[in-house]
Amino acid sequence: MNSPTLPERILLFILIAASLTGFWYRFRRVAGIISAAKPDPGFHLGSLFPRVRDFISEVLLQSKVIAQRPIAGAAHALVFWGFCAFSLVTINHIAAGFGLPLLSRAGGFGQFWFAFAALFAIAVAVSISYLAARRFIAQPIWLGKVAPESGIIAALIFILMVTYLGGLAVAEQSASGRAFWWSHTLALLVFLPLIPHTKHLHLVLSPATIFFKRERFSDIPPLAGDEDFGLVNGKDITNIDALQIFSCVECGRCTEHCPAFNTGKELNPKQIILDLRSYLTSEGPSSEATLLGPHISEEAVFQCTTCGGCEFQCPVGIQHLPLIVGMRRGAVNTGAWEDSYGTKLFLTMERNGNSLGIASSERAKFIEKNALPIYDGTQEYCLWLGCMGAYDPAGRETILALVKILRYLGITFGVLRKEKCNGDPARRLGNDLLFTTLAAENIEIIGNAGVKKFLSICPHCVRTMSTDWSEAGQVVLIEHHSELLARHKMRLPVLPDEHREKVVYHDPCYLGRYRGVYDEPREVLSRAVDLLEAPRNRERSFCCGAGGGQMFLGEEKGKRINLARAEELASTGAETVAAACPFCASMFRDALKAVSPTPPKLVDIAQLTAQSLPDL
Repeated sequence: MNSPTLPERILLFILIAASLTGFWYRFRRVAGIISAAKPDPGFHLGSLFPRVRDFISEVLLQSKVIAQRPIAGAAHALVFWGFCAFSLVTINHIAAGFGLPLLSRAGGFGQFWFAFAALFAIAVAVSISYLAARRFIAQPIWLGKVAPESGIIAALIFILMVTYLGGLAVAEQSASGRAFWWSHTLALLVFLPLIPHTKHLHLVLSPATIFFKRERFSDIPPLAGDEDFGLVNGKDITNIDALQIFSCVECGRCTEHCPAFNTGKELNPKQIILDLRSYLTSEGPSSEATLLGPHISEEAVFQCTTCGGCEFQCPVGIQHLPLIVGMRRGAVNTGAWEDSYGTKLFLTMERNGNSLGIASSERAKFIEKNALPIYDGTQEYCLWLGCMGAYDPAGRETILALVKILRYLGITFGVLRKEKCNGDPARRLGNDLLFTTLAAENIEIIGNAGVKKFLSICPHCVRTMSTDWSEAGQVVLIEHHSELLARHKMRLPVLPDEHREKVVYHDPCYLGRYRGVYDEPREVLSRAVDLLEAPRNRERSFCCGAGGGQMFLGEEKGKRINLARAEELASTGAETVAAACPFCASMFRDALKAVSPTPPKLVDIAQLTAQSLPDL
């Protein structure tokens, strides 16, 4: 519309002012809540390169949106890219309403850009129709309750695209052209104030959320002094937390991949975020009202296995695990959490120095019986036994298989005379005092022994010692045995076809999503077996159910997570299930027997590798 009348200009100005006022009225409160929350004690900007890289990949290119849910993700990406393409069109549209158009249909660039935007208009109209049908007709369970405003937003986006295309098809100054122009304008100005009132607030917040998210996966922030107990009430929620909480798009990807939700438990990661949003909206960031109880289910929070499926899947940068572990901290550190299994576990770790409650003398007997060398500072590696490797029978078999491989490869190693649990179960359950005590005691032992580099069979130990121990003053250089074996794979024998068995590999959460190790175990196994894949594998791997302290918390509600995963593994028809985590192996030991009359064997990747080696 190149020649608007004065009344039209006045009306347009009034409508824009009303639309912006409606937007700011709600957004101001959200922005106020985020800015009023306390600073995040563990946040630092760090290197800009990875943040810019993730911003380009996850925001501009929509990589995670598409990769993890291809059809719906591609539709969403087209809508987003359409909005980007329409940014110049929208600016020109408003400018034209005041008689100051920036683009002309007669100009070369204008013709190109209007046609370019028209292609996206078609793509967006088709995509938003598909997404609306998916939400309102197909209704996947993880999307949750259908909100009417989602339909309104979808309709407005569709109208924006149709009115744009209609306006291009007729003369600008015709009655039809003006009708299309005003219809497009009204749809745009109604859409704007709805953004901060709906889940579409992520359009504004998620770019910042992704750019400013904590650097490491499941990065639990340090406590800020003796008066910080974790997430107890609104005063404990940080500005990073609040930004992420208000960015939730309610897509349900976290719910779809949550092992607790998928086995009939109360925990729903999306609902945790929405409940926190509701708390901040109603109570505010300065409230002393308790988070757990009236606002958020304590039972749900303590059902989390900390597998990281939710956090990995989130397309808008929400880091669920620091929030969940933070609320666990608040409950445990203030004494509000009352659980007999949890209390027993903490006392066991305090008294015995391990999570299994076995006398430390049994570790010494295992070392002596199998003539494991003591680390003296000259060996290449210090082999960290951990609770499972030192006390669990199956874990000990994995350690001995790894020892056989190390000796075959000529890699020198030794073990510590004494070690205690690294504190992983206490850390994930929120007992900071116990965790830091165990970590500090181990750090002192390690310092006295002069250890330079560790090797471990347990991904939980690797994560905790390499990352979480920073709260006790030091982290160590440690790698998982799958990484070492992959590095030396060319020195390991390749079995001929007649001796190879069909093996399905289970990706441990703490090795895969936490450490990004997916190929290494497969590279090692492929030299000795015919490798099969489980229905859910790599970054989508389904949890064994042991993490987050769940292995020690008694019976589960609903279906047991380890049974659900064992059914998947057995369904592949594999003769053997290969694990790369002693906790996973422990969870599957009985589960495989329960799901099949002829269950597959269960071994660690080190055992499969060692069986092809000659005895030395």
